[in-house]
Amino acid sequence: MSRPQQASALYDIPGPQARRRHFFYGLASTAVILGLAAWILYLLFDTDQFTAVKWRPFLYEGIQELLLEGLGNTLKAFALAAVLSLALGALLATGRLSDHRPVRWIATLFVEFFRAMPVLVMIFFIFVALKVQPLPALVAGLALYNGSVLAEVFRTGVHAVPRGQGEAAYALGLRKTQVMTWVLVPQAVRAMLPAIISQLVVALKDTSLGYLITYEEFLHAGKLIASNLDYDLPFIPVVLVISPIYIGMCMLLSWCATWVARRESRDPRTKGVDVAPAAPVITLPGRE
Repeated sequence: MSRPQQASALYDIPGPQARRRHFFYGLASTAVILGLAAWILYLLFDTDQFTAVKWRPFLYEGIQELLLEGLGNTLKAFALAAVLSLALGALLATGRLSDHRPVRWIATLFVEFFRAMPVLVMIFFIFVALKVQPLPALVAGLALYNGSVLAEVFRTGVHAVPRGQGEAAYALGLRKTQVMTWVLVPQAVRAMLPAIISQLVVALKDTSLGYLITYEEFLHAGKLIASNLDYDLPFIPVVLVISPIYIGMCMLLSWCATWVARRESRDPRTKGVDVAPAAPVITLPGRE
């Protein structure tokens, strides 16, 4: 038996005609997507992209080792950039939430500047002008940009917590640091988690910019393999190998976020506590 739908202030329950329209919209969208996929597959088969000769090089041990080495370098750059981005974002968000106006202005200027700068420009500037090695240059550029974006995510998440939560904590005599650490941030993390994971996915994909500064990451390995193959359109089989791995890593990040959210919901500290019913009130004689 289906559960009856409940009305929402932001969503009207569709009626019979609207449900029929949505059904036909879904069918039409599915047909378009299937048609596009069929057309792409036709082009791949028409250009002989699935012939054995074009996929045999991926069975060579040297090419497999090159891809694995590039994948390891990509994961290394992403891990460093993710940790530094989260730390920098937390630091900048703390500065933007500070009660001291100079600290708040400096943090705001830093965030707005590096959030507006293109990632590739920062990476090239650090690599060429500052003469930094490829890995530190790539990690620094990713950390500055993504850290600035995450600072806004953290600040917005803290402001999204109902105002009464902080006021109640201050009424209990807690200091601002205690209020942020024990009251506001734990509640804000749940709302911020999807945006944090989305930004980390962006950081993971942006590691591919490393091949422009000769960092031997995953895309650089694929480009090196494709440039040494001696048949037509060598990049297509390489892309068909590399793309699913990138997609799989991004999906793994999303799965980790879902797992963390479910674990948070099962945490006994986040569940309500049963309150004993109030005892009956005993009235004094003559007070009824």
